[in-house]
Amino acid sequence: MRSSKWVIFVVLSSIYFFVYFHRTSPAVMANDLMLEFAVSALAIGVLSSLYFYPYAVLQIPVGVLSDVKGAKKVVVSFTSVTLFGILIFVTAPSFEFAVFSRLLIGIGVSGVYIPTVKIMSQWFKANEFATAMGILFAIGNFGAIFSSYPLAFSIENFGWRFSFAVIGAITALLLLLCIIFVKDAPSGFKKETPRREDFKLLFNLTLWLLAVSAMLRYGIVMGFQGLWGGPFLVDVLNLSKVLAGTVLMLFAIGAIIGAPLLGRISDEIGLRKLPMVLSGIGFTIFWLPLVLFPEKLGMIELSIISFMLGFFSSAGPIAYTLVKEQFPLRMTGVAISFINVFPFVGAGVFQTIMGYLMDSVGKLGDRYPVEAYRLSFEFCLVASIVSLILLLFVREKPRDIGDKNF
Repeated sequence: MRSSKWVIFVVLSSIYFFVYFHRTSPAVMANDLMLEFAVSALAIGVLSSLYFYPYAVLQIPVGVLSDVKGAKKVVVSFTSVTLFGILIFVTAPSFEFAVFSRLLIGIGVSGVYIPTVKIMSQWFKANEFATAMGILFAIGNFGAIFSSYPLAFSIENFGWRFSFAVIGAITALLLLLCIIFVKDAPSGFKKETPRREDFKLLFNLTLWLLAVSAMLRYGIVMGFQGLWGGPFLVDVLNLSKVLAGTVLMLFAIGAIIGAPLLGRISDEIGLRKLPMVLSGIGFTIFWLPLVLFPEKLGMIELSIISFMLGFFSSAGPIAYTLVKEQFPLRMTGVAISFINVFPFVGAGVFQTIMGYLMDSVGKLGDRYPVEAYRLSFEFCLVASIVSLILLLFVREKPRDIGDKNF
């Protein structure tokens, strides 16, 4: 069956939609899971973080498999594991089964982003790539939106088990569409396999600066949007679960608008570093109110902060474009998978550390006080500043903005 790059993009980005959905869904389920399984914030932090550790560990193997065995095979195989994990989560009789299901989901979703980028690098031209990456990131954040207000609404009305059973059915359909429509590369595309000497490029300083910066920034994003933002809004500001989901949804909307816009600007001006640095400054500025006066924030202020944090966090895909331009095309999978290890290590570590810091303050009754959240947000502020400083030392290759080649 004949496939176009946009048909392939729609199928793969739809699968990636649910990668992001699973990444951030614990934020609106945290209190439900703590209640149903009678566990602490630290335990939920560990459960949520188990998405990220296998994701991080498997990025380089996934990149190698995508370059050597074919990206489509990787997506199909790993998405099948995700589907199995969802089925276990839906039927989990105990917290241990829920933890195991989260681990399987983390393994499964780890094999989507890198092969998708690999396929995109072979279907899209150089002056289209950052824009396409921005659109992919935006679609992922639609998944984050779906895991905020819509998921909160569904859980309140139907329960979390039924809600995830529906997600499992949709995942099965997308898996079938991937098998039918997705192709690794256009007809006649000359495939090159990685050479042994190519791997020396992984010692590139810019690659490491981008990786550590991304680890810190994404750790903050997943610590807030992916887990502790929801409980903060409920515990400190007394929002309902649905209103808390709405505020978190604005974070995703900001990223949806920011990612393609910043990607397009980057393609138009031919620069990668500048948009990333300016976005890092903006992110840090809008994080400050969460540290200085979190208990005084109203719905308007929270909505603006959430939207702008999402907007400025969405410059991340530009880093992957910069990495792609540093390496030969045959190394795209391995190079991007290397840098992609770090954000997910950061996400897992930040969710756990933030839970630990909150537990170190302790609960007042059945809620964590503002001091508990402020302490974890101060930790994130320091990380944001360090992330920005690292970006200042990044070097990028000059690029002709009129270049239309692969």
